[in-house]
Amino acid sequence: MSSALRVVLRSRLTAAMRERDRAAVSVLRSAVAAIENAEAVPPDVGSAVTTSADVAGAAVGLGVTEAERRRLDDATERSIVVAEVRSLAEAEVAYAAAGQPDRARDAAAGAALLSAVLDEVGGVAG
Repeated sequence: MSSALRVVLRSRLTAAMRERDRAAVSVLRSAVAAIENAEAVPPDVGSAVTTSADVAGAAVGLGVTEAERRRLDDATERSIVVAEVRSLAEAEVAYAAAGQPDRARDAAAGAALLSAVLDEVGGVAG
């Protein structure tokens, strides 16, 4: 089940892909990936796996290497996107200080895009 935030992110991603807006695609993909990475289970969880005598490090049995992903609540997902906004704002400042106005502008546009998504789903980018 997808949250409202993910639905909006993916919808905007699809639209950006259709419009061939590479900068928006990159920012939106990064935000979706950050949420999905936060759902990952640490590799040591469920480590009671029987290993193969034939292949070093191989697990034996159907599905033994599968683990259910964590389920994030709306507030956690929102905080991940807020962190992405902050990261882009910091990048904007760093690029501007380094004399790279084009990259600073792209970072600012990415932060504005994600802030607009948060506003659309009822969150404040803070």
